[in-house]
Amino acid sequence: MPQTSESATAERIREQVNALDSADMIKYFPSLFVRKRNYGDNQAVLATRTSGLGASARSLVYADDILLSSLIANNNTLGVPQWNMVSPEAIKRVDFLYGPFSAAYPGNSEGGVLIYTTKMPEKFEMTAKQTEAFQTFDRYDTKGTYRTDQTSVSIGDKLDRFSYFISGSYQNSYSQPLAWVTTGSNLPAGVTGAIPQSGRIPNTRADVVGAGGLLHTEQETVNGKFAYDVTPWIKATYTMGLWNNDENSSVQSYLRTASGAPTFGNVSGFASNNFNWNQTHMANAVSLKSDTKGLYDFDVSLSRVDFLQDIQRLPFGVVANSASFTPYGKIARLDGTNWMNGDANFIWRPGSHEVSFGFHGDVYELNNPTYQTSNWTGGPDSSNTLYSSGRGKTSTLALWAQDAWRFAPDWKLTTGVRLEDWSAFDGFNLFAKTNSDGSLNGSPVIKYQPDLSSAKVSPKLSLAYEPNKAWLVTASIGQASRFPTVAELYQIVTAGNLTVIPNPNLKPEDVLSEEIAIERRFTDGKVRLSFFNENSHNTLISQLSSTTATNGTITNATFTSNVDKTRTTGIELAAQKDNVLIDRLEVFGSITWADARIVSDPTFVSTTGTTADGKRIPNIPEWRVTSGMTYRPDDLWAYTVAVRYASKQYTTLDNTDTVKNVFTAFDSYTVVDLRVQRKVTDNVTASFGIDNVNNAKYTLYHPFPERTYVADLRVKF
Repeated sequence: MPQTSESATAERIREQVNALDSADMIKYFPSLFVRKRNYGDNQAVLATRTSGLGASARSLVYADDILLSSLIANNNTLGVPQWNMVSPEAIKRVDFLYGPFSAAYPGNSEGGVLIYTTKMPEKFEMTAKQTEAFQTFDRYDTKGTYRTDQTSVSIGDKLDRFSYFISGSYQNSYSQPLAWVTTGSNLPAGVTGAIPQSGRIPNTRADVVGAGGLLHTEQETVNGKFAYDVTPWIKATYTMGLWNNDENSSVQSYLRTASGAPTFGNVSGFASNNFNWNQTHMANAVSLKSDTKGLYDFDVSLSRVDFLQDIQRLPFGVVANSASFTPYGKIARLDGTNWMNGDANFIWRPGSHEVSFGFHGDVYELNNPTYQTSNWTGGPDSSNTLYSSGRGKTSTLALWAQDAWRFAPDWKLTTGVRLEDWSAFDGFNLFAKTNSDGSLNGSPVIKYQPDLSSAKVSPKLSLAYEPNKAWLVTASIGQASRFPTVAELYQIVTAGNLTVIPNPNLKPEDVLSEEIAIERRFTDGKVRLSFFNENSHNTLISQLSSTTATNGTITNATFTSNVDKTRTTGIELAAQKDNVLIDRLEVFGSITWADARIVSDPTFVSTTGTTADGKRIPNIPEWRVTSGMTYRPDDLWAYTVAVRYASKQYTTLDNTDTVKNVFTAFDSYTVVDLRVQRKVTDNVTASFGIDNVNNAKYTLYHPFPERTYVADLRVKF
């Protein structure tokens, strides 16, 4: 592949990172950030150097042949990669490819491609691991210690031509508050306990009246990979993943009546933060690959992800002048949502050329009704009354070809092109207005959305100069098109603390990316300097808006729109080297500066008279820094300290959300992590670490974890 890349082995990651799942494993990769709010988080989205939070469809995550990215959406909820479909024990190495410079990947590779390569054993092996974590948290009137327990087991073997690797885990976790319940004003007479607080936009109020999103999560995960050597050079593989999540969210009210009794103060935000969520997702993939080490090779694969069950229940509101919820409530369902991806790729190696080409097809189907229920804590999982519904499909057919030509001993020219034909169809929306008691106010609005289609051609070009093994200089340019996801077009739902508003008239996003990378290699490390630039037209940006009702209730909503032109220009310096100053001292880190700007957005309308032109693109920080070192005094011990920093981010197009460390703000932060690993025997490894040892208190929309202690014991047989 022509892209700049960063890699790490699973063994190195285990030494340096306090990791419970595959999302944790890329914590110190250059420019990458996973918004993981808590252990057991089912909304951990990936951000890259040119793609921020809320732009999950601008990057790709793979585990071998399974696409873990949920390209059914472009957000921090439904669009989150299916991280649990690959077990950390199954991972052999992790690679990240920067930019859309390979024709082999769709336009969603704008932000980059993350690849987990899993292993297959050559002999019998079995591993058991127990992890315990404790977070101490103290903010506003919420104080506590939140615990996580995780047990994981894996087993694998190779029996003649057949090999297998099976892993499973159970995790029981409790989280800090993931939300603050806020109100603008107008608490009932005699109610006290509100903590005065500004909103994220100056001169607005968001008084804190309680904590929400106090999660208790139980998750079970099973992964399996089964391979058969059809011939010495052809391998057939079946991969599966099954993930189950049982989640209960509770609230804590700070409000009291004149007599001292707890009350919700008629603030409906307590209801939206109190829910239970049951999810069962399954992934399946089959592939047939050749490895001739000769003139021809092929790779054919088919994968599918199904939401077998995805049901969220929550009350409609709160009972007036009490600390109880209405019996009427909502049931938001996503079961039936699914997607399929099929690829057939071929390689031909005539002399100094390596010609690759392939075919791709995918179908994404959204099914998201929200029902009214007379008893939100029980009863049937659906009813005859809908509050809202969003459903629809998208599909893509693609052809691609790429030639890597070593036209001189020190030079390689890679050219490629990708043709994509996209369509969206069967779009349907229903939305009902409601009264305060949860009953319908008039007839619902029903809309059958128009079909959409688009065809795009994306050329690629990369030139690499490698005068010797120590130096590599690469210049790349590539065009990419990111098509609207089915959720951006059709998903309409009010659940949790957000209302999602669809836009069925979105246009594809077109990107032209450039990079010049200079890399100096050593026997025990490397240094890379990259200059990157991205110009985007019709940029699909998810935005957050807040409105305050006459009773003081604050409602948050997200929606996606096309922004006329954006540009991101930046510099990335990444380095990793062992034996720095003294033997066995490894130093690693990266510094990324990104000037991400809205060049033109004539359709933006501001209530304050501000404009979006020239403002920073939402959710992309100007600076992101990772720095760390690992000292291995011998083969038994490894000591790691790492620092993570990111500057302020905005979520509004006019960058008016400048107030720091309040609910829904995106703060700058500096976090220090520690980890110590000890090999007790050849088969037993013990580790202890502290994430956020400096106990930084910061908000990335949600209040993020404070100091967390992590210990694990790993036994391999």
